[in-house]
Amino acid sequence: MPQPQDLRLLFFDVDGVLTDGAITYHEDGGESKNFHTQDGLGLRAAMQAGVRVVIVTARSSQLVERRMTQLGVDKLVQGCKDKATTVAALAREFGVELRDCGYLGDDLVDLGAMHAVGYPMAVADAAAELREMSSFVCTRPGGRGAAREAVEHVLKAQGKWDAVVATYRS
Repeated sequence: MPQPQDLRLLFFDVDGVLTDGAITYHEDGGESKNFHTQDGLGLRAAMQAGVRVVIVTARSSQLVERRMTQLGVDKLVQGCKDKATTVAALAREFGVELRDCGYLGDDLVDLGAMHAVGYPMAVADAAAELREMSSFVCTRPGGRGAAREAVEHVLKAQGKWDAVVATYRS
């Protein structure tokens, strides 16, 4: 069974993982979402340590595009209806075996992708089915630092976390 030290590519869902899952609709037709800064730093830390970061979400949102552009993620896929097929295609695109990929999800739409990768992970408040089949379950809920926790878990297993922390000491 793959271990976190083997991971070279991490996939993340958005709603319920990088956000708390709440979507607020405004009278003017706009919407808002909350992204946690610790999760953003976690995604950047993964990339800084040489682990690729891909966002795969079923919804489409300019807010998500804006945030992921700010973070400089390796790839963003929005409007994805078949996450398992998409994750497999993206792993091939990045030249990474599925067994060397991780996926952090929160709800049933993530099940196929989580079954496809070698190291499935779930946020603390994920659906029971995801928590039960995950290799790692965060202690933090989605949108409240769970993505950061998952990245720390992976980078510590790879012996890369201390180097990331050291870049912030100067």
